[in-house]
Amino acid sequence: MKQKMSSEFIYQLFALLIAVILVHAVYVGLIRPSADAQLQQQAQLQASGADFIPERSFTVVIRDFEQEACLILMIWALAIMGYKGRGAMKEQELLDRRLLDIPEGTSVLPEDAREYSRSLEALPDKEQDYLLPRTLLSALQRFATTGSIQAVSDTIKESCEVESDRLDSEMSMVRYIAWAIPSIGFIGTVRGIGAALGQAHKAVEGDISGVTVSLGVAFNSTFVALVLSIIIMFCLHQLQLSQERLVLDCQRYADKRLLRYLVAH
Repeated sequence: MKQKMSSEFIYQLFALLIAVILVHAVYVGLIRPSADAQLQQQAQLQASGADFIPERSFTVVIRDFEQEACLILMIWALAIMGYKGRGAMKEQELLDRRLLDIPEGTSVLPEDAREYSRSLEALPDKEQDYLLPRTLLSALQRFATTGSIQAVSDTIKESCEVESDRLDSEMSMVRYIAWAIPSIGFIGTVRGIGAALGQAHKAVEGDISGVTVSLGVAFNSTFVALVLSIIIMFCLHQLQLSQERLVLDCQRYADKRLLRYLVAH
């Protein structure tokens, strides 16, 4: 388990680093040059007194530093959720396998628990860390120790509840990112409004170009941040749904494939 946490931390660290490098490279090489060229062209048309309607292209909307930070955080959050979603899919695959070979109509006594545990202990180390093998093994060990079916049922329920709490706590970073993205958008809003107020004297003199650009920064940052947070929250809820389904399916598997065969003395 400790090795799993270490590898997951390294993955998250590299995912953040790669997201920063890729997004910043795209911004420096493509988005900001294109947006600056378009804004410069619009400023020239406005200065010449031409009658035109300014267009807000995609590159102009996402050109500022707040939008770049939001995109980096979104990619990082999606990478984290992708890692956890892949792990949940692998654990879900175990539910289609017959980990305990108990023939129909067989009665399992406490002294038989050790024999049925061998098939679980023979699994690869990585699969033994999954929820289903851990739950089944703990249940068999408790049955061999206590001989109580109620104790086995409590063990299964407790293992699934602990796993559910663990999965929920591991989503704390993603939930923080989902909160941080709108906050960064609001920072851009405050920055844009502050810059617009700083150029109010130019607007009084008739030059509203600076105020327009600053207000564009304010509204664009909030718009992009809210859209990205909606995407993250949708993916987060889908991941949590799959994890909750996994825990419930594991509990149902243990009840169906093990608990109903147990016979106490």
